[in-house]
Amino acid sequence: MNLRNRLLAAAAYFMTVLLLAPAGEITVQAKEGYDFLSVGVAEVLDPGAYNFEEDEAERKRKKNIDEKFEAEKERMEKELTMANVQNALNIRAEADEDSEKVGLLYKDCGGTILERKDGWTKLRSGSVIGWAKDEYLLFGEDAKDMAEDVANWIVTLDAETVRVRMEPSEDAELYGLMAYEDSVQFIDTVEDGWISVDYDGEVGYIKSEYVNVKFHIDEAESMEIIRAREKEAEERKRKENRGAVAADADETRLLGALIYCEAGNQSYEGMVGVGAVVMNRVKSGAYPNTIHSVIYASGQFTPAMTGKVAKVYEGQVPDVCMQAAQAAINGETTVGDATHFRRAGKREGYVLGAHVFW
Repeated sequence: MNLRNRLLAAAAYFMTVLLLAPAGEITVQAKEGYDFLSVGVAEVLDPGAYNFEEDEAERKRKKNIDEKFEAEKERMEKELTMANVQNALNIRAEADEDSEKVGLLYKDCGGTILERKDGWTKLRSGSVIGWAKDEYLLFGEDAKDMAEDVANWIVTLDAETVRVRMEPSEDAELYGLMAYEDSVQFIDTVEDGWISVDYDGEVGYIKSEYVNVKFHIDEAESMEIIRAREKEAEERKRKENRGAVAADADETRLLGALIYCEAGNQSYEGMVGVGAVVMNRVKSGAYPNTIHSVIYASGQFTPAMTGKVAKVYEGQVPDVCMQAAQAAINGETTVGDATHFRRAGKREGYVLGAHVFW
């Protein structure tokens, strides 16, 4: 059937429907811009020809920014829990005080409620999932109010790319582009459908119809992360420079000789550790305040008592031992503020090579 005949058939069909149907029973509504002349009758009458999913997506996209904030606040009241503690709250693998700790939820941090039972709440916070006692948590409006007081709003994009402008105007210059699901900190709403955001330290402007809002709350830490951080802190403290001490060439050589006698077969770190023990004593106030007097203090260093240190001092002190001695005098340490060491065994402390330091 050619186009002319198709159009005549469609017109005839519509006239027949209108003449036979009672008034008010049929309403034919077309999507704006729909071209009836380019389609057949079946397609015109087919509800599938109208994309209702696209219409719903468009409606959601254009939801007022205030409505988006309200929707997020409602979600927070239903799903959010906040730590109500002075320092930190234990998160455990099971709803039992004897269960293994899997993380800590710090003051002013929160998470999403997964389950509640018998005075315990299972929550997700960051990478941590576990149970916490209800008596140390806030829920509902109390949790929302605390979150709004200590956390901040961020916006995520609901479009492939969005222009970030220098002013709230489509004619303003660009700071740059943001990609889908990028997030930035929300600053304020601006009239005429714009919001201001923190864009790399600058106040930028984005059309509010292209964003979703989300509340950012500080999260829990897993025990693995906590232990790794504590280990790193111990390592820094162990090696933190403790300040130089004035020493002449003879004292430096004497310390190098002691290092050779006590740790000549150890790593360079072990050598510096022995030198640091001597220097920590010099600085302590509980020991003599010179290198010589510390090394030769009664009953302290066996090689000094046996005369071995003196022999090495008079002979050849290896360069590496002299280097370790100078490092310790300059304040370097590999054993923190330790003032003792011995051969590693049952004694607790920091083990470095064959020695334990404390």
